[in-house]
Amino acid sequence: MQALTILSGEYGMLALGLAFGVMFFGGFTKGAVGFALPMIAISGIGSIMPAEIAIAALILPSLFTNIWQSFRNGIGEAWGSVRKYWRLNAVLLVSIYAFAQLVTVISDRALFIALGSGVTLFAAIQISGWIPHISASVARKIEPLVGFVSGFFGGLSGVWGPPIILFLLSQHIPKREVVRVQGISFLVGSIVLSGAHIRSGLLGPVMLPLSLWMVIPAMAGMGLGYVVHDRLDQEKFRKATLVVLVLAGLNLLRRGLLG
Repeated sequence: MQALTILSGEYGMLALGLAFGVMFFGGFTKGAVGFALPMIAISGIGSIMPAEIAIAALILPSLFTNIWQSFRNGIGEAWGSVRKYWRLNAVLLVSIYAFAQLVTVISDRALFIALGSGVTLFAAIQISGWIPHISASVARKIEPLVGFVSGFFGGLSGVWGPPIILFLLSQHIPKREVVRVQGISFLVGSIVLSGAHIRSGLLGPVMLPLSLWMVIPAMAGMGLGYVVHDRLDQEKFRKATLVVLVLAGLNLLRRGLLG
């Protein structure tokens, strides 16, 4: 409770309550469509608090929700996906750990511009309906590159999903596998990101408890999202989510460019 008291004293109870609400919505969206928790959380919380706090708040909710997503179909299927995409995940891990060390030295403005550009571009591509068609042989060769680019954004901002999602969609694999592979890549990234930010000092005496508290709304939202997942027209919801992400990305760019 001390961490929440400190943050509410500095930013106000309204801002803290909004941060919890943003995390709930991010968890709900992740449960419904399989991704977007980090982008929603960083954009939403980053609009009312500094970027470092938004990133710290996201770390443990990402870890716990990704565990749930990865193993929802069982351990056997999860392990099969790990073996299939080991190149991508290996490079992702190294890249996230390396670039995470820059979070405490890079400016908020640079973080917002980098992340806002990536989120907006990814979402705009998806909304346009364009999906690259990559053969299986080419896909294996570019997996390390996808892991590196994802790790670059993941280390700096806690968001590494967009390049991975676009890569998976280009393979035209079943939706269930796409969601599972996303969860595994998000999970392995979350593990190394947690360790990296313990070392970087971002997850300190105040930020670590905050991130732990944020697990509650994220998991609650994800549980509700799974209920919706089985009932809602997924394509309509996906497009609506991408519109929200474009707005979120543009808001991040606004903060980066205008302050």
